[in-house]
Amino acid sequence: MTATTHSATVTTIDPATGATLATYDIHGKDAIDATLDRAVAAQRTWRAKPVLERAALVREAARVLRARKSELATLATREMGKTLVEAEAEVEKCAIGCDHYADEGPRYLADTAAVSSATKSYVAYRPLGTLLAIMPWNFPYWQVFRAAAPALVAGNVVVLKHAANVTGCALAIEKIFTDAGFPAGCFATLVVAGKDMEAIVADKRVACVTLTGSEGAGSAVASVAGKHLKKTVLELGGSDAFIVLADADIDAAAKMAVRARFQNNGQSCIAAKRFIIEAPVYDAFLEAFVRYTREIEIGNPLESATKLGPLARGDLRDDLDRQVRATIAEGGTLATGGRAIDGPGNFYEPTIVANVTSEMTMFREETFGPAAAVIRATDADHAVDLANASQYGLGGNLWTRDIARAETLAARLESGGVFINGMTASDPRLPFGGVKLSGYGRELASFGIHEFVNIQTVWIGPTNDAHAHLTATPSE
Repeated sequence: MTATTHSATVTTIDPATGATLATYDIHGKDAIDATLDRAVAAQRTWRAKPVLERAALVREAARVLRARKSELATLATREMGKTLVEAEAEVEKCAIGCDHYADEGPRYLADTAAVSSATKSYVAYRPLGTLLAIMPWNFPYWQVFRAAAPALVAGNVVVLKHAANVTGCALAIEKIFTDAGFPAGCFATLVVAGKDMEAIVADKRVACVTLTGSEGAGSAVASVAGKHLKKTVLELGGSDAFIVLADADIDAAAKMAVRARFQNNGQSCIAAKRFIIEAPVYDAFLEAFVRYTREIEIGNPLESATKLGPLARGDLRDDLDRQVRATIAEGGTLATGGRAIDGPGNFYEPTIVANVTSEMTMFREETFGPAAAVIRATDADHAVDLANASQYGLGGNLWTRDIARAETLAARLESGGVFINGMTASDPRLPFGGVKLSGYGRELASFGIHEFVNIQTVWIGPTNDAHAHLTATPSE
């Protein structure tokens, strides 16, 4: 485990060594109430500030992130095990996201003129209030900043409930916003036990909720929020397909497949997990995929040469091993890896299981760790059908030299994103989210900032056109 929770404290543990890192006090009811009261009070003042002033402070948060990149990256690596190189890249991505909303947020929020029967009418974007952000450990900074930056520019305030094993990162994020000059209460971290979350979601001081996590967590939060009629955005699990058609550049696809599967130690919702390969190139792709996978350097994630670190928790490693063993027992073929690595830490060999079919465990379940399932498709249509034969629909990849054909096939893929001849990734300039059990709503771009605003119609009379009868009587 990388975090242990007792009645009044949470202790974080280094997943690479098993060493204890720190112990933090859990907030009780009085602290929770005080935090929510401060958030509500802060939001009344924050929403009244000009959007350019709010954006300027988000830009200052980007400056603080860059200034503290090394220490923030080291903290993330020690708490959840990602490689230091990837942790530094994550911090930089957060800064880029802040810059994006500092630049584009005022435009996204500008009133939009609309033609109607009025003398003047327009659509305005008003903040909702306090956004509760419930976030996971796998990208401990980016998951938070991609929600917080647009919400803050829009005039909302944010209360964060982070995963216990990255409590240090959660508190560091709060300090970033404080040191960037945000007024007290605009961003706060709650260190709370899971049993307290239902009451916090239901609390009338919370206006809306965003969650990144498992479908179980998403369903539970959506149920409580729905009961109280609160807006939610859910980014949940994924089992992304990585389709390689017969005309693809096989070597390029195999190299990218390694990165797409084993990034973040394989612990990413949008990592490619099901590699669906058209039959004529199946063997060539598998050979290259195995060869490049065996070149991955495993070791201390704080060392720059390391490409694969430990899983974040011991139970995650155990569950991954269960999925691999079950799939092999069901008829899959172990191509490389396939076992936990002896010694301290939650290390697992980078693993590829070939000859997987749609009935097998690694096809049906999300694998959250360094293990890939390789599936044979008879043709492109079969590949799409296999990709869609999943309860998830977050992202996906399609490799082919025929771009027109790829775009036609992309329209049939049941996923929130399709990346052609590339790797699925989130980008502040593009909307991000999923369908089916991968959740609903969108983050990033203009779509993300508009999720947590009141899209308000403003109509100014008198009527002035031939369609005035449309407003003469109520329609509901």
